[in-house]
Amino acid sequence: MTGTVDDGRQPVTIYDVARAAGVAPSTVSRAFSRPGRVNSETAARIRRVADELGYRTVPPTRARAISRTRLLALVVSDVANPFYAEIIHGAQAAATADGYALLLIDAHESERLERSTLERTLPLVDGVLLAGTRLSDSAIRMLSKQKPVIVLNRTIVDVPSVVPDNARGIRLAVQHLADLGHQSITYLSGPEASWADGSRWRAVLESTAALSLRARRVGPFAPDLAGGTRAAEELSARLPSAVIAFNDQLAIGLVRGLTAHGVRVPRDVSVVGFDNISVAGLVTPGLTTVAAPLHTEGATATRHLMTLVASGQRGTILSAVLPVRLIVRGSTGRRRRRRSIPVHPAPPTTDTDVPS
Repeated sequence: MTGTVDDGRQPVTIYDVARAAGVAPSTVSRAFSRPGRVNSETAARIRRVADELGYRTVPPTRARAISRTRLLALVVSDVANPFYAEIIHGAQAAATADGYALLLIDAHESERLERSTLERTLPLVDGVLLAGTRLSDSAIRMLSKQKPVIVLNRTIVDVPSVVPDNARGIRLAVQHLADLGHQSITYLSGPEASWADGSRWRAVLESTAALSLRARRVGPFAPDLAGGTRAAEELSARLPSAVIAFNDQLAIGLVRGLTAHGVRVPRDVSVVGFDNISVAGLVTPGLTTVAAPLHTEGATATRHLMTLVASGQRGTILSAVLPVRLIVRGSTGRRRRRRSIPVHPAPPTTDTDVPS
């Protein structure tokens, strides 16, 4: 316990009071925090010495303010995944604007590593941003009881969240493929325990049912290029006409794998991704994808978290669903009959926003 003085000198501590009063520091601490456990004469002597030295206990509310570090933890499941780049930039911009700094935690897709790192980090930060987490819902709720927490790309009861509008994004993608004449949609699923994956698959089922299309789910696959390559091996035995992938990395890996098998995209298979990561428009063909506002997501989540830290109200639910749009590039085209494929010019690669 540390006291304060008003004249700018070094703060008086309980050790100073203990030496002057001839008692142990623990006795001084009890005299102020639990006076009933200290002899009345001893307690009176301690208070008298403390007054003479100018010792003042720090009120609880001020102690909390002093203990703030203005440091926030940002957890991602894999820092090498380009999906997180814009989220990190958005979070950094919002934090810096309000005088906070970010501590980046890369969990390497490991729940064990994420949990152990957070346990060591929690005392150092004012709040936690879970941009990509493998923790269970119950573990996240327990974490939110210790420090303010915002979850990105996932919703959990009683925990604030910021998510893209997965359902609308999938509806836009399914409608786009239906307009191109595709009658069946294959969904390439990501991590089995992913909330976003479940949300997107449900949206595929609802959207295809509304348009009287068939839906098929394949996977799960790792949400990276290697996962897409493995998916291409599986799909080559029963080639679909249109695929919506869990994310852009999976979609790009699928295109590369299909091309290696002599399958032409989009002439033989149309492919749609999700997220619009920076390389989506650089690959050949350019990837048609649902664009999530990743920079905005990181900034919005960080501002929500700083609001919780400032208010001290951890139970306040400040959740947001962010708008998405479909960007059409060269990886989608009209459905063609497999046995007789007419020769047409390659589809344009110019980005085109489809209004949402």
